[in-house]
Amino acid sequence: MTKEEKKELQVAACKIRKGVIEGVHAAKSGHPGGALSSAEIFAYLYFKELRVDPANPKDADRDRFVLSKGHACPGLYAALALKGYFPWDELKKLRHIGAMLQGHPDMKGTPGVDMSTGSLGQGVSAACGMALAGKLDGKGYRVYSLLGDGELEEGEVWEASMFAGHHKLDNLCLIVDNNGLQIDGPVSEVGGPEPIDEKFKAFGFDVQKINGNSLDDIEKSIEHAKTVKGKPSVIIASTVKGKGVSYMENQVGWHGKAPNDEQYETAMCELNKQLSELEAE
Repeated sequence: MTKEEKKELQVAACKIRKGVIEGVHAAKSGHPGGALSSAEIFAYLYFKELRVDPANPKDADRDRFVLSKGHACPGLYAALALKGYFPWDELKKLRHIGAMLQGHPDMKGTPGVDMSTGSLGQGVSAACGMALAGKLDGKGYRVYSLLGDGELEEGEVWEASMFAGHHKLDNLCLIVDNNGLQIDGPVSEVGGPEPIDEKFKAFGFDVQKINGNSLDDIEKSIEHAKTVKGKPSVIIASTVKGKGVSYMENQVGWHGKAPNDEQYETAMCELNKQLSELEAE
């Protein structure tokens, strides 16, 4: 990517983080930690990679994205709003009764959401189905799905991986947000899914390990995944939970709670400073 493209994606990631904080604070509930860690991934997918059109969100030939870790939807919603699927102000209605944006993605009520998710493990199965359907229909679209590392404790993930490997779904790319923390504590202590790379290799995947907060790494890994033939791809993306908000970074308590008014102001001040610095470069 060019220097200008990278700057635009960095700005988008910062705005996505602002959207996460706006939404979760307004809802007084939600899951900021894993949404913040994934901001660069959301930014790269929606503003560089995915062939999607907010004016035609159900285009049969569009690329698909499934947020298998559905609780991280504040990040997805911010990316969709920034892309133009719906007004930014909708983020402030997150989790409100009668509002568009539910606490987990709803494909029937939210433009741009390709699959309703939230029950961990199920999203990746849906993504596999979409990828197989694309193969059977002779379509050229690609399917991306973002999983949490704690989510890998769900057996359905590995059933789906077996399916993907068996059917040689080379139009499927899984991305694991490997931030090391889940709701009950460090992933290594709660369920211990390591070695993640060797497990996916055993199921027939092409495996890459990257810094998931590096746009350069994300670009290289996705470009490589598009060259892989005859097998599905997985990108194991090491990230910082709560990335971008100093007091949330690597703090397991911010997996699933909202900042109070004072914490909100601190977070927004930090993110606004980051955004100003990026835009001034």
